[in-house]
Amino acid sequence: MFWKNDRPPTYWLTRFMILRLLGFVYAIAFLVAINQVLPLIGSDGLLPANLFIKQINQSIGSTAGFFKLPSIFWLGYSDQTLLIAAWIGLILSIVVMAGYGNAVLMGGLWFLYMSFVHIGQDWYSFGWEIQLTETGFLAIFLCPLIDMRPFPKRPPPLVIIFLFRWLVFRIMMGAGLIKLRGDDIWMQGTALYYHFETQPIPGPLSRWFHFLPRACLQAGVWFNWIAELVAPFFVFWPRLARHIAGLIIVLFQVNLILSGNLSFLNWLTIIPALACFDDGIWARILPGWVVSKAQRACKEAIEMERILAENGDSFNRPMIVTSWVVACLIGLLSIEPVANMLSTRQIMNTSFDPLDLVNTYGAFGSVGKERYNVVFEGTADPDSTDHSNWEQYIYKGLPVELNRRPVQIAPYQLHFDWQMWFAAMDSPGDYPWTLHLVWKLLHNDPAATRLFASDPFTNGPPRYIRAVLYKYWYARPDSGGGRYWERQRIGLWLPPLAVDDPQLKAYLKGQGWLKEY
Repeated sequence: MFWKNDRPPTYWLTRFMILRLLGFVYAIAFLVAINQVLPLIGSDGLLPANLFIKQINQSIGSTAGFFKLPSIFWLGYSDQTLLIAAWIGLILSIVVMAGYGNAVLMGGLWFLYMSFVHIGQDWYSFGWEIQLTETGFLAIFLCPLIDMRPFPKRPPPLVIIFLFRWLVFRIMMGAGLIKLRGDDIWMQGTALYYHFETQPIPGPLSRWFHFLPRACLQAGVWFNWIAELVAPFFVFWPRLARHIAGLIIVLFQVNLILSGNLSFLNWLTIIPALACFDDGIWARILPGWVVSKAQRACKEAIEMERILAENGDSFNRPMIVTSWVVACLIGLLSIEPVANMLSTRQIMNTSFDPLDLVNTYGAFGSVGKERYNVVFEGTADPDSTDHSNWEQYIYKGLPVELNRRPVQIAPYQLHFDWQMWFAAMDSPGDYPWTLHLVWKLLHNDPAATRLFASDPFTNGPPRYIRAVLYKYWYARPDSGGGRYWERQRIGLWLPPLAVDDPQLKAYLKGQGWLKEY
């Protein structure tokens, strides 16, 4: 029945695919938390969450703080609590990814991840964090309350499928409109001349994309316009147009996955795009045994509904009623995001409600034409001038060494590397936690050094730490010498600092960050 074009479309397999991919993205997100949450927001992290929670308590109180930034960690906070919550999230995500999920489990995942987002400060300030909470919220109502089987007897509510399409519409349109109103190089068709070189964390294929013929790069910009400003209007159309629109959006996201390291953003954006495809498409793609199970569940649901209908009842009514309540809520909460999207002063990646249920999105409204990187360096020499032997701290994702090819990171996220990409375009005053990092590096703090690919001072802490600003650009593939990058020193981003620097210690003490080793 799934492949009959003369029948109304069904979405049993669509739900199956949405939940499986969402489980995968959740698993990645919680794995990132397990590995990075302590050095970033732990009690001895760069931006300790306990200080953040304390400041909110002092300013507006714990009750108001909870309603402004809902999080399970208002009930209790410790490093152990953070790790336990992250591990629970990972385990539940794997259960969903394996094919088992219900509304209770999906609700738990949603609130658990939102709890990290709301105390994560700078590290969880990216658009895909609130996009994951919004996607996760909708997924709650795609499932029965209790039944965890991959193909429960209750069909996915069509209203929720439409809400997923509404989500992908806003994601793509927001990204397209911010480019339309932003940098002129998008309208000129030249944005991709620079994007692959200056994007946050390049991937293994980024340089290949960068040196494609200019005509190909201009065509890529036009494909961007089609995917972000044209295709979204067709996600609500009848079957053929909707399938084509969904395919364009998915192919666009796959292209972004191949050409860079944009965390789990593109994988996450594919999820609501899957709602464009009904079971007629999935039945031609998925293994026969999966399709058979879905067909069997669908037939049983139809038969059960028929029997109950004879008695004037409906076993699927609770899910339908709930889905319409959710639709009304999403409709009301969409007013501000839509107004923002239509505004000439459009802002990107912002939430308008405490639960991040309906947000505004956008990416790369402007594209830098030059790439700048901040490189931390340390020396054990008594001299802090350029004549000393300065050792570089190598990032896990950002380029430092000129002969090192970028590695594939995504869908995993390096929170620290991403923030340092932004920091290179600003001053240390905009990123005060970098001084906290310097203090930790001066003491060879293990948690801080693990944020980098390696520790150049295994035999003892450095005497001085500084940060140097460099301009980076791709070496041509035919230039020889094994170089992947070229660079030019711009100047000091942070001057050399030592453990006995009174100004450094006074600043850290004022922030509550001073730790005596």
